[in-house]
Amino acid sequence: QVRLVESGGGLVQPGGSLRLSCAASGFTFSNYFMSWYREAPGKERELVATITSGYGITNYADSVKGRFTISRDNAKNTVYLQMNSLKPEDTAVYYCNTKIWGKAYWGQGTQVTVSS
Repeated sequence: QVRLVESGGGLVQPGGSLRLSCAASGFTFSNYFMSWYREAPGKERELVATITSGYGITNYADSVKGRFTISRDNAKNTVYLQMNSLKPEDTAVYYCNTKIWGKAYWGQGTQVTVSS
């Protein structure tokens, strides 16, 4: 079955960096778009970044453009989110996501806390 497992979250100071990873299994990873979402306390889950299959075209939320980079390694069935210049407002649980035949799949999430 489809499985997505995030890792790499933690506590970081403002201005710091983290790299999140999402290991995928149970489907042909290279054929599907992959996305990162985040959910902050009291807020709705929001799309952070997406990377397509094939050419790996990327798209970002305006709030993270220029600071976050999504990438994928199809040989490792893994998608990454490099987060630089982190701000307190980036604090959230970050989720990996894909859609297969119209059904959304989610990982369990990884907590990112940006605080001094």
